[in-house]
Amino acid sequence: ALEDADWHRPLAPVLVRALGAALDVPLTLPAGAPAQRWRLTLEDGSGQAGAFDPAGATVVGERRCDGIPYPRYVVELPPPEGPGYHQLELESAGADDRPPARLTLIVVPVTCFQPPAIGDQRRLWGPAVQLYALRSARNWGIGDLTDLTTLISLTAEVGGGLVGINPLHALFPGNPWHFSPYSASSRHFLNVLYIAVEQLPEFAECAEARQRVAAPAFQAELERLRSTANVDYPGVANAKLPLLELLFEHFRREHLGRGSSRAAEFRAYVAERGESLRLHALYDAIDAHMRAQDGSRYWGWPVWPGALRDPAGPGVREFEAAHRERVEYFAWLQWLADEQLGKVQRAARELGMPIGLYGDYAVGVNPSGSETWSDQALYRKGAGVGAPPDALALKGQDWGIPPQDPNVLVEEQYQPFRQLIAANMRHFGALRLDHVMALFRQWWVPVGLGATEGGYVHYPLDDLMSVLALESERHSCLVVGEDLGTVPPEMSHAMDERSVYSYRVLLFEKHADGRFKGAAEYPRRAIATVTTHDLPTLKGYWTASDIELRRRLSLYPSDEVRGMVADERVRDRSALVDVLEADGLNPAARDACADSYGQALSLAIHQFLARSSAALVVVQAEDLIGMADPVNVPGTSDEHANWQRKMNRDVAAIFGDADVGRLLDAVQAARTR
Repeated sequence: ALEDADWHRPLAPVLVRALGAALDVPLTLPAGAPAQRWRLTLEDGSGQAGAFDPAGATVVGERRCDGIPYPRYVVELPPPEGPGYHQLELESAGADDRPPARLTLIVVPVTCFQPPAIGDQRRLWGPAVQLYALRSARNWGIGDLTDLTTLISLTAEVGGGLVGINPLHALFPGNPWHFSPYSASSRHFLNVLYIAVEQLPEFAECAEARQRVAAPAFQAELERLRSTANVDYPGVANAKLPLLELLFEHFRREHLGRGSSRAAEFRAYVAERGESLRLHALYDAIDAHMRAQDGSRYWGWPVWPGALRDPAGPGVREFEAAHRERVEYFAWLQWLADEQLGKVQRAARELGMPIGLYGDYAVGVNPSGSETWSDQALYRKGAGVGAPPDALALKGQDWGIPPQDPNVLVEEQYQPFRQLIAANMRHFGALRLDHVMALFRQWWVPVGLGATEGGYVHYPLDDLMSVLALESERHSCLVVGEDLGTVPPEMSHAMDERSVYSYRVLLFEKHADGRFKGAAEYPRRAIATVTTHDLPTLKGYWTASDIELRRRLSLYPSDEVRGMVADERVRDRSALVDVLEADGLNPAARDACADSYGQALSLAIHQFLARSSAALVVVQAEDLIGMADPVNVPGTSDEHANWQRKMNRDVAAIFGDADVGRLLDAVQAARTR
């Protein structure tokens, strides 16, 4: 049926072509069709027009549908001179009441954006942090966008060119217990708990809000929130959201009510983000409303009353009309978060950082969130994305992430993908795509079946990479693909062809015989790191505390497998010392035992990484100060404090530490060598 439908329409929904390439447009018409008129309207509003007569034209293919032959032709059109999203219309030159056929033409640059600063063989570096984990004397128990500005400033002072952060995607304001940054409500928008409330202009204007914050009980609560080992998300939400509601009332009265310049800025943001923002704010308003009635029952839109499940239905329109101020409040929160994030990146640029913020884009979203509610045709609710069986997951994996239908992506002219990429590149100088292989294929597991009964569904890789390149150029944003695990050769080729940077983790960069790769063996077009948020910290890895943690959490399929991992760790420690010494570094850990971890070893490992050929290097914040506990333990939920653990000292103290200073100076020296 899908194949027949493709032959029943004159034009495909979308066509992607490289800038400068010939513009050959496939055209399918029923046999004997009259001449056609076409008009190509470019993104800037200019246009070209012409005609095509199928009589005598070369047929490049044909299919018979319902007994009628449908020949296919190729129409050669003058290619646009610049990249962009253009529109092609085609209609019969004869008497025909049918509406014109339409095609979105996407003309793209050959490669993704390459920052000039690394085009001349410069090698950059910077720290990578979980924003929520940052401590400071002024935040409200969670790292916020003002803490991020502080980190940017401190990094720039020691020569860093970027700061990596976890996904900042929008979560669920009505449910602060849901806090995984990789299980977002929407990747189009931001987590509003990162707003630095006391930095808002409205806070400076509102005496009532300042008095409430200054009250001894409120200050005592802030001290408690700052002192916890893990982020108390409900406590943070209880502190921030009521204050933000108070400030919104002030904003409505003093700005929207008086038509101030700040009100105009908010209105401009709302207009810019358009329908996407309207739907997200509407979702948050409905979600908060339903959870207030019964949070244990109404955990997301799939269990809302039927009238509220369809965003275009009359029930949702009635809700919006009855709760306009509430919907506007959630749009206002997004504006505040966007405004503060934009200021962070501008500060980075003003300090001379070539990249500044290096953001993270999650591979999927929570099935009950705003993104799936807003575009239900795109997401297949009858399947979950996962992984086929492997040595450590013999039954395969089902992550519960609803997959996007590649056919719907095409029908929607890739707009969902391009809007997502554009939204995530707004304020970033570099963007990491989590599990980049998802652009090529995803393992779909039908609901009710085991992961072993799933199968690979392929995606239009070349088209998606092309859209990625166009948005990358438009936003001057470098692209990094997280290509860990099984990487099909098609994906590696596409990344190389589009100048997407590879993601290289030192702990995995080994030869088949177990030797670690030398610094010169790292590819130039890569970002290198010692470890990641899904792996043990450097100290945890060296001391093997991660193996013990996984044993306690019953994450090994058998004691035999755990023993194999422990034996491999012993070999890896020795091999890592070997590669360090071969590079002329003295790790002071020649015995390579678990208790030999120390500052000298950490210094040597980071120097080695900094000497690598990779254009970019990130240093995990936990490794700077020798923290052992991991950020996240894959395969767990409540069993471990994933996405909650804070840094064990504040940002200023980390950069003021003498050992950290020596390590960062050594990294800077190696990167600029």
